[in-house]
Amino acid sequence: MSLTPAGGLRLHTQRLPGRGDGPTVVFLHGLVMDNLSSFYCTLAGPVSRAGHPVLLYDQRGHGRSDRPPGGYDRDTAVADLAALLGSLGLDRRPVHLVGNSYGGVLALHTALVRPELVASLVLIDAQLTGDWVENMTDTLSVAALGLEHRRLPEQLAALGRRKESRLTAGADALLNRTSLIEDIAAGAAFTSRDFARLRCPALAVYGEHSELLPGARELAAGAPDCDLCVLPGVGHTVLNEATERLCAAVLERLGDGAGMVAR
Repeated sequence: MSLTPAGGLRLHTQRLPGRGDGPTVVFLHGLVMDNLSSFYCTLAGPVSRAGHPVLLYDQRGHGRSDRPPGGYDRDTAVADLAALLGSLGLDRRPVHLVGNSYGGVLALHTALVRPELVASLVLIDAQLTGDWVENMTDTLSVAALGLEHRRLPEQLAALGRRKESRLTAGADALLNRTSLIEDIAAGAAFTSRDFARLRCPALAVYGEHSELLPGARELAAGAPDCDLCVLPGVGHTVLNEATERLCAAVLERLGDGAGMVAR
């Protein structure tokens, strides 16, 4: 693992080897308490062993990456990704993007505003339509207030729970000392017009009990080339509760690691 310069930031990255000359698979994690480890322990290993080169990174403000006070909007996230790919010499050909939860939002936004960067998409229970921006902003605001007033990191540290204390302190800093909540609130849900503009193949993997499934159905109906995979018996936490089935769907979509995407 290393800190890689990317557009004025240092982003914590991890690369895993593949074989042949197929596109790199880039994983985009979710918000606040999430980081590259959620993929490292689930999908990254199997994808690499199947022959695909892999790039994992902690997004701006998350994990071990730099945490500037601003720049948590989608366009800046795309700029961070583009700068990182350039810094690593991975900008010469499109990459596969795999995004979980809010990472899927960023993956889809990247494909819409920088289509030349993206070979294909896998969206894992991503928030796409409806009132999710307002709902997420409310949820993050409540969490920010709780962290600020309950002094949870200090309580966990006093109990000897160092890892949890460190993660909670990072979440506190991200929510209460950056513009993340305001930047998320300034965004908008995707529309059917956005879906129709998507030019790369996409796979949407959602749990059958996920409240976000209607948005995925809209995406599958409106995008020129999108398959929807609904996993029975799970909700939003597909990545952790249905890891094997998710991994099988992702690997089937990516195809042979020595070549291009299998579609």
